Amino acid sequence: MSFFGKLKSKLFKSSAKLEEGLDAIVQEDVVLEDILEDEPSVVVATDAVIIPEPEPEPEPEPEPEPVAVPEAAPKVAFEPLEIDTTPLNPLPGKSGVFGRTPRRVLDDDMLEQLEELLISSDMGVDTAVRITANLAEGRFGKKLSTAEIKTALAEEIARVMEPVARPLPIYNKKPQVILVVGVNGSGKTTTIGKLASQFKQAGKSVVIAAGDTFRAAAVGQLKVWGERAGVPVMTAPEGSDPASLAFDAMTQAEADGADLLMIDTAGRLQNRIDLMEELSKIIRVIRKKDPSAPHNTILVLDATTGQNALNQVEVFQKLADVTGLIMTKLDGTAKGGVLVSLADKFALPIHAIGVGEQIDDLDAFDPKDFANALTGA
Repeated sequence: MSFFGKLKSKLFKSSAKLEEGLDAIVQEDVVLEDILEDEPSVVVATDAVIIPEPEPEPEPEPEPEPVAVPEAAPKVAFEPLEIDTTPLNPLPGKSGVFGRTPRRVLDDDMLEQLEELLISSDMGVDTAVRITANLAEGRFGKKLSTAEIKTALAEEIARVMEPVARPLPIYNKKPQVILVVGVNGSGKTTTIGKLASQFKQAGKSVVIAAGDTFRAAAVGQLKVWGERAGVPVMTAPEGSDPASLAFDAMTQAEADGADLLMIDTAGRLQNRIDLMEELSKIIRVIRKKDPSAPHNTILVLDATTGQNALNQVEVFQKLADVTGLIMTKLDGTAKGGVLVSLADKFALPIHAIGVGEQIDDLDAFDPKDFANALTGA
């Protein structure tokens, strides 16, 4: 299955929520005569022919009995028509009289309901207002079906996200240092493993530094991914200085002629001062080796956190110079709209999205595919 196919099938929680809401909005206050308006007349075919009874005739005089002869088949001018007994209302999978999808006039009340629906899908107030206002242009006062609104929404969402859909840039620099940040549980470690595996398959040599030295589980997980991808993983004893490990990893990556060095980091937001100092120290140390490093600072976000993802972006922009985003766990939430809000508010590049645990469940971000999958268009 293509990644878009997976995206469409795995974003069912978000798309189902939007679809249900749109159906409810469009069908609200729909009057029967509005549905029937412009409906072509319906003709039902039948083989029953009603013939008026003839006037009674006087009884004929009795005649002698005729000699029995074989009866000829009756001649008919047409084949009997088969009567279609399928119910005309409703048709399977459709709503409205005679299976016609109901339409509703796009007015101020409907726009307000659309805004509320988008906000409930975690697009945020400002983004929801902007998208519905754009949707109304050229459509206000017209009757729209659910399918038409879905298509229009997908177009407006894609328009918001197209400027930020950019792949992770690869530079002609060895090693290119990629610092990966994010809160614990965001899928950061798994994302590093998947990226490393995909880079390796693309012919790049990769080194991973397990810089979250206070979490043995994160180190163990990276080791598993490293073995799976054939990528070396640099580790240090639990509780070691992450900056020291980053320095050693950079030295090793330079010696090996590696194309990429990916550095995992801690994500403990409970004490932001310590985390800020830790990240600042890592950056200072690796810049002793290469003043231009890190060349990318990727923030990994968990889609299930909804609007809290916006707070995380604000925090990590202060802690580190975030250059791009990757969002994970879009398959497990009805809050997929938060990615639209992030694009609208921060305009940071979105490099990739994840919809599962498998290696090919992380792929480059495509705004049109995402918008179609989110809305069910």
